[in-house]
Amino acid sequence: MSVEWAIARLGKKGRSAASGPAETMNKFLRKPMRSVFRPRFLALFRQPYRINDLAADSTAGVTVGLIALPLALALGIASIPAGTSTPYPAPALGLFTAIIAGFLISSLGGSRVQIGGPTAAFIPVVLLIIEKHGYGGLIAATIIAGILQIGMGLARMGNLIKFIPWPVTSGFTTGIAVSIIATGAPDLLGIHAAGPVPREFLAKVQWLFENLYRSNLASLLLALLVIAIIYLWPRLGFKRIPGSIVAMLAATILLYLFVPFDHERFGIATLASKFGAQAIPQGFPPFRWPIVDWAQIRDLLQPAMAIALLGAIESLLSAVVADGLAGDRHDSNTELIAQGISNLICPFFGGLPATGAIARTSANINNGAKSPIAGIVHSLTLLAIVLVFAGSAGNVPISAMSAVLFMVALRMGEWHELTRLRVMPRSDAAVLVATFALTVIFDLVIAVELGMVLAAILFIKRVSETTEVSRVTGDDVLESPEQLAQGKEIPENVLVYRIFGPFLFGAAEKMSDALERVDQLPRVLILRLHLVTAMDATALNALESIIERFQQHGSTVVLSGLHRQPLEMLRKAGFIDVIGRENLCAHFDAALSRAKALLPAPDLYD
Repeated sequence: MSVEWAIARLGKKGRSAASGPAETMNKFLRKPMRSVFRPRFLALFRQPYRINDLAADSTAGVTVGLIALPLALALGIASIPAGTSTPYPAPALGLFTAIIAGFLISSLGGSRVQIGGPTAAFIPVVLLIIEKHGYGGLIAATIIAGILQIGMGLARMGNLIKFIPWPVTSGFTTGIAVSIIATGAPDLLGIHAAGPVPREFLAKVQWLFENLYRSNLASLLLALLVIAIIYLWPRLGFKRIPGSIVAMLAATILLYLFVPFDHERFGIATLASKFGAQAIPQGFPPFRWPIVDWAQIRDLLQPAMAIALLGAIESLLSAVVADGLAGDRHDSNTELIAQGISNLICPFFGGLPATGAIARTSANINNGAKSPIAGIVHSLTLLAIVLVFAGSAGNVPISAMSAVLFMVALRMGEWHELTRLRVMPRSDAAVLVATFALTVIFDLVIAVELGMVLAAILFIKRVSETTEVSRVTGDDVLESPEQLAQGKEIPENVLVYRIFGPFLFGAAEKMSDALERVDQLPRVLILRLHLVTAMDATALNALESIIERFQQHGSTVVLSGLHRQPLEMLRKAGFIDVIGRENLCAHFDAALSRAKALLPAPDLYD
């Protein structure tokens, strides 16, 4: 195929009616909605679902529901600062979120075995929003985040989230784990001090050291017991019954047996003593229209974006983990839409932000889940516990809840990556440390924003490193026959350069630098672009500067081997007429012939 024919095909006259704008729009409008939103739950109606599958899903769902119970209570307590005005006590908010989000994400999501609910990753950003904008601000930010996630899914951005560099996600994850440990430390130690605990990490650490002498030994011992049970339980071979629920029950029973009358006399706080007798209301929460201060919406856009991005990242990472464990393949766009719907609806029932939970999803798979029914059963199990056992929840010690959350943070942090910083590429290590430090020392909103900027910078660096600009000589052998330079005479006044890799913003400077080092401009410059698969505006600008410089000195630039995307970009920019159609060649042989034609005829009398 010649370049001239390709240019004609790209031009308006060369377009066929079938590929015109009207037909393209009609094709888009004819696409069914299922291509974007395809809940895996609907697949149950298109394939056999046996009684054995239902039994496996029910067993997995009940087990995961028992695992989620202490986590939901602990996450609710950790997410809502003391003294915050909320429609329900903090533990109930976490539990209601697990019920509603768990049901919606399983029934509408794009993963067969994903379990959704509140997660520890949201704690820092939720605390920040409540401190600055109150509980009403959190409700508004969660609704906005849900709308953003639905938009991201409809725009098919699910796959783009996967390309966030690993150092950024690792820095977020470990930084969030440190923040959670610091946030839960006062309750774990049983510190009862006057005044609120500072939110900033450094001030919080200082506060902890100053009030360490106020620690309650009984609360600490209960917390250590819970940690020991959670750690040892699976190692003793008990994998069917969740260690966290066993640890919470053990701590509650011990507290009731040994301190039967006056818990407060021993300084041991319980859900009832901290949140009232109805720490968990007995019943499903009614629909509540949120009271939102619309004047705050502009200030809430940044934290809402942080919730949306963080939820999307964690949910899709969880779905990828689920794919590996279950041998499945999730639909990332459907999953994003389901997450968005969950975050859009939960606030109307007093819920918190929700996303896919890696630990609960892994437990779901390991317990034999076959379909989204397992996630729905998990949600119904939590609802049954609320309806039947809500009145007994007041006896659970707060330090036990903090110990459960401590183990969650300990497992979610990628601590081993911090020990590998010395062997990582310096750029990766710098991004990981910077994201980690921003998450811990400042807040997650800033960390998300700057983390994305760091991700972009890292991408630019990677592109720049992979793209090579080299001079071509007659000794080159790494080409196909028509592109081969070996054995072909390159005239004396002709300079040939090859660009290998994407010709993007990070690599354009390399091309300019290579030509700046040329002492005397040749009569003809051949730029071989057959190894360039993509070009952007920055590269186009660099190419334009090169051509202008050569044309000012009476020289010519010839381009060879252009692919469709670079050629389309040149056409749209009106660049083909600037360089001249005759200076666009399909391959190196044609470019050499064109260069020889541009050289002055040799003087026969010399």
